[in-house]
Amino acid sequence: MLRNDRQTGVRIMLRAIIEPDALVSVAERRRAGRDLRKQVPRIHHAAWSPPRDRPDPVQVLIETGRHRIPSLLPLRYGRMRPSPLTFLRGAAAVMAADLATMPTSGIRVQACGDCHLMNFGVYASPEGTPVFDINDFDETLPAPFEWDVKRLATSFAVAGRGAGLAEKACRGLARGVALAYRLHIAELLRLSPLEAWRTRIDLAAAIAGIADARLREREERRLQTAVEASHRGYPRLIERSPRGLHIREKPPTIFPLAGREDVVHERAARTAFDSYKATLQEDRHVLIDRYRLVDVAFKVVGIGSVGTFCAIGLFATADGDTLLLQIKEADRSVLAPYAGASVYANQGQRVVTGQRMMQAVADVFLGWTEAPGDDRHCYVRQLKDSRLAAIGIDLQEALLPYYAQLCGRTLARAHARSGDAAMIAGYVGSGGAFDSAIADFALAYADQTERDWRLFQDAIRSGWIAAAEDA
Repeated sequence: MLRNDRQTGVRIMLRAIIEPDALVSVAERRRAGRDLRKQVPRIHHAAWSPPRDRPDPVQVLIETGRHRIPSLLPLRYGRMRPSPLTFLRGAAAVMAADLATMPTSGIRVQACGDCHLMNFGVYASPEGTPVFDINDFDETLPAPFEWDVKRLATSFAVAGRGAGLAEKACRGLARGVALAYRLHIAELLRLSPLEAWRTRIDLAAAIAGIADARLREREERRLQTAVEASHRGYPRLIERSPRGLHIREKPPTIFPLAGREDVVHERAARTAFDSYKATLQEDRHVLIDRYRLVDVAFKVVGIGSVGTFCAIGLFATADGDTLLLQIKEADRSVLAPYAGASVYANQGQRVVTGQRMMQAVADVFLGWTEAPGDDRHCYVRQLKDSRLAAIGIDLQEALLPYYAQLCGRTLARAHARSGDAAMIAGYVGSGGAFDSAIADFALAYADQTERDWRLFQDAIRSGWIAAAEDA
């Protein structure tokens, strides 16, 4: 393991490049990244073995759940239970602690923090164009770039095993993530900062690159259908009655806030939505003022976030035009104990800032809550369109190797917006050494994930923790 004195040396070396008194050329920054290999050879990213004092993974999960809604924790554990992949998705805190014990390059970016294959997906730009990007930023924080790469590659190795693929194929998935990341970083450093910032992953173009004609045509049809459906709004979530517009109940994932003392009072949710408006840019403030909040409901969200407060706000105009916004609780990032605390005291602001920094096309309604005296930090965004999101899931299930490279490329684009693409490119190099190291790590940590998952299963069977299934 790289000791603290060596880490300090790396940080001092980087400071001269990252915080220069004058601008530094791409060639010099790339050379600095290459020189970092002397301090932290790329092969050092390959091996994984748990330290002797490694915390019990189940205890780590219990600790991270102490600030969550107690009645929802069994549902969280139930969703983590089916497979090593579902466990990995809910165990970001476990992996963050493990990554912190390993050597780091010292090259920091705005990291996703929970970078796995299910946290990428499809959403519509303000113009209605489908975009593929990272879509979960609850754990975002400045951190070493390779932490995201390692978690993403591991998720593909675990998913490959779950799909019954041979070990060689699973290694190929993990290596494909690193390869695509490395190649796209090299492409981005050749662009001007403005050109690199403007790049995005156009989903239609990505689908057009699928080699299999039958699969390509199928996904093109699905995309067209999903885009057309998204233009019609959310008819399945909104109901009209003599009492007006309401969010349709869908127990156990969507239900009224009234009568749920363990969640949050409806009035508190409405107050939070009101305070959020103050964080919007003036033009967005003008836009949202054309709507009024008419209903709120609690929503249970994905595996990693189950147990945090999350609600849907239904906004409408006098003519019945609707807008659905999601308010979601933001706690301290799981990376914070190891990468340093956020510069933002409001964790909702941390999430929003990270998302704006990493996503190519940010949500126009993205903001955070600032209710005086409220220690529950939240952020607000448009509710994800499940029909568009399903396109990403289809790609993952039908074309896992293609999807691995698409995610690796997307992560490189996100990192290049906040980090130094030239320095990263210099460090990862033009050969396959970095790719091989990441693939080795991914398989080794996939083994660790399977061991942790079995311990998790034992904890449920013994009654240490309770797990409940979705109704």
